[in-house]
Amino acid sequence: MKYIFLVPDGAADDPLPELDGKTPLEAARTPNLDALARKGQVGSVLTVPEGMYPGSDVANMGLLGYPPARYYTGRGPIEAAALDVPLDAHDIACRCSLVSTDGETLLDYSSGHISTEEAHVLMALVQEKLGSRRFTFFPGVQYRHILRWTDGSLDIKTTPPHDIQGKPIAPYLPTGEGEDALRGLIFDSLELLDDHPVNRRRRDQGKAAANTCWPWGQGLPTVLPSFFSEKKLTGAVITAVDLIRGLGRCASMRIVDVPGATGYIDTNYRGKAEYGLNALFEGGADFLFLHIESPDESGHEGNLDHKLRSIEDIDRLVVGPLLAGLAERKQPFKLLVAPDHATPIALKTHRSGPVPFLLYDSRNEGSSTLPFDERALEETRLIVEEGHRLIDLLLK
Repeated sequence: MKYIFLVPDGAADDPLPELDGKTPLEAARTPNLDALARKGQVGSVLTVPEGMYPGSDVANMGLLGYPPARYYTGRGPIEAAALDVPLDAHDIACRCSLVSTDGETLLDYSSGHISTEEAHVLMALVQEKLGSRRFTFFPGVQYRHILRWTDGSLDIKTTPPHDIQGKPIAPYLPTGEGEDALRGLIFDSLELLDDHPVNRRRRDQGKAAANTCWPWGQGLPTVLPSFFSEKKLTGAVITAVDLIRGLGRCASMRIVDVPGATGYIDTNYRGKAEYGLNALFEGGADFLFLHIESPDESGHEGNLDHKLRSIEDIDRLVVGPLLAGLAERKQPFKLLVAPDHATPIALKTHRSGPVPFLLYDSRNEGSSTLPFDERALEETRLIVEEGHRLIDLLLK
């Protein structure tokens, strides 16, 4: 038996007038998911515990079976694990996003999805000029980087930049113990990067300048028991983003890198399916956690066309090839599909609340009338109140 958990990040949404009151999941053409829903079970799951921020870090930790209330320390340390950033027990790790600002307003949380190559040039300069015994910068992917804050403070409040796109930054600057140091970093980085040749070129090309470092998601090192010790199964992770890669590493799972996986609308969807099948069969994994970031990025952009396209591409280029490959190998399998949270187009950020999930067992096909979209939330009797227990339905 093979087990697959497919996570279309942020695919859940709200009804939109542009879609005649439908959600993107409801409106998108998804024949493969529709067929699985008819033969499987569709339910509702609350992926994020009440009172916790509905971030992908908390939600995906839970989806992997780890109760966030017990294990979550912050987003930064999870992504630091993906980059093998050395952390002592008392070091603070922050996500350090390269964002676009004019000094007063946060213009773009991703700096126009800056390329990794451009970002590494900028982060090398940041480390050279602003790095110190206290602050060390580690380059990541695209706009996502890490700040290690030696002797830092947990008694500080920061804000995810994707929550304040288009808003003035002053009310959302770090507050609490150590605020002066982090605020100084933000404005020093703006002075350092704003007129950099990379940003002059990006402006000439009509792109957003990556001119400000924005620290957030701070926390102490994340420690998880291994996935194998918890579930007695070997596990593999496929993702384009450091957050999920870090969760996999903290859980001692195999990380499978896919060429052309970008975390954006242009990601190598088909390659993710092919490498996933390889991990399950040639690689010997029992369980595959297959994460796809593109619906979430489309939601943060408020780009409905991209969100519809990402959902349809997942159905056509990921779910279709997975089903074909599994059928070819005549291997029984169970497939669970669930967004980690909603990223509504209208909000451009994450929203709390339940999301639909789809569970299919090739050995035990049923007959269901519920669709795999938000309509099922009101009708299903299969309700999972704690997100970290959803994986048990897949693995039992």
